[in-house]
Amino acid sequence: MDYVKAFLVGGLICLVVQIVMDNTKLMPGRIMVGLVVTGGILGFLGLYEPFAKWAGAGAGVPLLGFGNALWKGVKEGLAEEGLLGLFKGGLTATAGGICGALVFAYLASLIFKPKMKDE
Repeated sequence: MDYVKAFLVGGLICLVVQIVMDNTKLMPGRIMVGLVVTGGILGFLGLYEPFAKWAGAGAGVPLLGFGNALWKGVKEGLAEEGLLGLFKGGLTATAGGICGALVFAYLASLIFKPKMKDE
């Protein structure tokens, strides 16, 4: 049942994003930044953790979860190292995800020869 819940929650998040993409002129990059910021704000307000516990991977994998992970890293870094932790806490907490995204994006660019879209 956990798999079904994760699939439905992740699918609903993707559905909302697709509706936003189809009905606004926002570029995908801005929507992605909006999702990360929303995850951070929900984490700051204490709303994301209960949602993530209930939804499982359906809430932890999308960009909302990345924003929440950034927030948690900043909060922990600030508590442990003060002002310096404010700047490095988020990067420390999400370094694995950032590194993986860069490495796999680079490998994909080698394989698929990216090009700009003609509009």
